[in-house]
Amino acid sequence: MNNKNTLIGFILIAAILFGWMYFMTPSKEQLAEQQRIQDSIRRARMEEMAMDSLRQMQKQQQTAALAQLADSMAVADKDSTTIAQQKQAIMRDKYGVFANASEGQEQTFTVENKLQRLTFSTKGGFLKQVELKDYKTYDSLPLVSFDPETALFDLSFFAQNRIVNTSQFYFQPYLNGQPYSGGDITVREGDSLVLTMRLATDDANKHMDFVYTIHDDNYMLGFDILTVGLKDLLATNANYMTIDWDVDLMKQEKSADRFAGETVYYRSLTDRDVDHLNEQKDSEQIVHTKLKWISFKQRFFCNVIVAKDSFENAKMAVQTRKSSNPRYFKSMSANIEVPINVNAENNHVPMQLYFGPNHFKTLRSYGLGLQDQINLGSFFLIRWINYGVIKVFNWLQPLGEKWNYGIVILILTILIKTLLFPLAFKSYKSSAITRVLKPEMEAINAKYPKEEDAMKKQQAIMNLQRQAGASPASGCLPALLQFPILIAIFRFFPASIELRQQPFLWADDLSTYDAIVTFPKFLGMDHLSLFTILMTITTLIYTWVNNKQMDYSSNPQMKPMKWMMYLMPIMFFAIFNNYSSGLSYYYMLVNIITFIQMFIFRRMIDEDKVRATIEENKKKPQKKSNFQKRLEEAQKQQAKLQQQQKRR
Repeated sequence: MNNKNTLIGFILIAAILFGWMYFMTPSKEQLAEQQRIQDSIRRARMEEMAMDSLRQMQKQQQTAALAQLADSMAVADKDSTTIAQQKQAIMRDKYGVFANASEGQEQTFTVENKLQRLTFSTKGGFLKQVELKDYKTYDSLPLVSFDPETALFDLSFFAQNRIVNTSQFYFQPYLNGQPYSGGDITVREGDSLVLTMRLATDDANKHMDFVYTIHDDNYMLGFDILTVGLKDLLATNANYMTIDWDVDLMKQEKSADRFAGETVYYRSLTDRDVDHLNEQKDSEQIVHTKLKWISFKQRFFCNVIVAKDSFENAKMAVQTRKSSNPRYFKSMSANIEVPINVNAENNHVPMQLYFGPNHFKTLRSYGLGLQDQINLGSFFLIRWINYGVIKVFNWLQPLGEKWNYGIVILILTILIKTLLFPLAFKSYKSSAITRVLKPEMEAINAKYPKEEDAMKKQQAIMNLQRQAGASPASGCLPALLQFPILIAIFRFFPASIELRQQPFLWADDLSTYDAIVTFPKFLGMDHLSLFTILMTITTLIYTWVNNKQMDYSSNPQMKPMKWMMYLMPIMFFAIFNNYSSGLSYYYMLVNIITFIQMFIFRRMIDEDKVRATIEENKKKPQKKSNFQKRLEEAQKQQAKLQQQQKRR
């Protein structure tokens, strides 16, 4: 019999393996799609190599021209006017109509609104630095979105058989349409301003503009690219310009959260999904579909570029490199194709820039799906539970601002446990009935000790449970229904910027760990978090109380599970020790409230009355459900087969 069961087991395992191989084998359409993606990547890389070769050739030509100029200047009898003319000729050959903008002196100035301090540079015409005024780093320094010393924003395009890179040129600033000589600017309350950075040519009617619209109380900036009168200069065979945006992000938080998703996120217009690069390691990706936005995301902050219409293609990358900056965190980059009409006299490419917090309500207010880069769980049920939790949390937020966010978490925990109270009561009632039935279940186990009587024993136990008005599912189902909420909360607290740098009791920041002891790194830990310790202690006490009510003696195979229940809290301690102290505090509160509920349930459920009710139910005729009838019929058929096999 055992050999036969073993054979059947091997057959089932083989069937599962072959079935898995069959269903996981890509179809012809999937293989074709994979080949198309590989061909696209190969084509993009070839185009990139061609561009690199062209840039290298231009660089060599420019180096040779500058060397020729140096030789000319070394000749003592050269007239200074001639040298200047030669230099101008070389600059014109190198930069074309943009030659005059290739020389200058970098100037920076700051535009400040309620939320940001934006520093612009005339070299490249883009943002040199973005400071978020309402936030500080974990060590109380100004919170700057990226390293200003290494950041690069470059718009490149073909003009007059040359590659023009805007990062090499000096732009002229205009404020609300008027030339601006420099100095810091403050956006007045209820107002906005338009800052234009102009890349001029030697013809006043031909230029390129970076136009920034800055509001007094908004993290989102308008960012438009205008080409004026450049139709005859732009290459007719390149219907796009390319944006290269590279930044080194700096460390803003005391600890990293492995579920924070600190990487490049992007939204596709094709399937309207929000995808991202691998956050666990360095990676890059080429996307050949229309994109709505691309984001360089950290745990609580992000830098986003948004297309009014769409971006055509993009190559994105995230990497960790060596840096002399002690605050260096990670490098992110995007190479983006921006479509233009080369046959139009003027071009207008509307975009937006977001530099701000990963605050769910703020991001959602823009209607772009930016809030989907906050990691609230990939499974739709978990995300929808968290949407509800966020609504409740926002409703309670005024209490956090008035009192403390520890109080908000306490109220939130009470509300959730109150919502789950009926399920918890049903689960406890099922456990009480099981305890009452324990003597009779032990008698059934004694009546059917043999392995071949397992079906009879199971049928007898099911009849007993049906007479008592209980079922195995009545105890397991409520716990299973509560499980998604536990997982959702596990995602919610580490992603909540509202808890960032909010103190409570001994914890100075509910969004990170609350170390009470620090020590040299040992077994992956260098500190002990008090809320995590308290969570672990209360979980162990709950496990001990729960195990006292369980009967492991009737099923020896379940005894290892008893010790596993004690091991799990220890394992969770190693995980939660580096996580949000607000999360550990929440789970500690859940344990405490569960103890209180168990005390209430014991008062509500009189086991003597339960026993009397069971005896009354036994006297009543029990109506079997269709499922029970089918199950019993299957058990009878299996028993007959076993009898026939014995006779053989």
